[in-house]
Amino acid sequence: MKAVLVMDSPLGALQLTAEEDGLTALSFLDDAKPPTAADTPLLQRARAQLQAYFRGDAIAFDLPLRPQGTPFQQAVWRALQTVPYGRTTSYALLAQRLGLPASHARAVGAAVGRNPLLIIVPCHRIIGHDGSLTGYAAGLPRKQALLDLERAAPISTQTPTQTPTPRRPRAA
Repeated sequence: MKAVLVMDSPLGALQLTAEEDGLTALSFLDDAKPPTAADTPLLQRARAQLQAYFRGDAIAFDLPLRPQGTPFQQAVWRALQTVPYGRTTSYALLAQRLGLPASHARAVGAAVGRNPLLIIVPCHRIIGHDGSLTGYAAGLPRKQALLDLERAAPISTQTPTQTPTPRRPRAA
């Protein structure tokens, strides 16, 4: 059974969608919709973890995920989850993590662009090889805001086991 939750965030309304066995989507809503009550334990957990993330208290999510996509997209989305909080990497380096040549960066970028679980599967941490911001389904200003929240370092080849400590958001 599909369940939907709309919640407020500092970057706009978020819509979370879940099936019984996991989250299937998280997206920003540009059309104003009132927040809805979390009617499943999974959506309640997801909302609490997202609130902690936006407060700067959480650097990882512990939720069952069930995004729908091709096997290649699924592999790319799993690789996205290895990019640590507060770090960035390029599409070419992400391709190399998947065992592909850097020349496959465009294919990896296309799969990143179809990520249905924004923020939780951190596609905002993927930037151009020169450090420039590149596409983001929710817009570049939101991508920059998420990187600022994490105070993301420039492109990193840091291993996934080296996890930085949480950083408090900058005071406005």
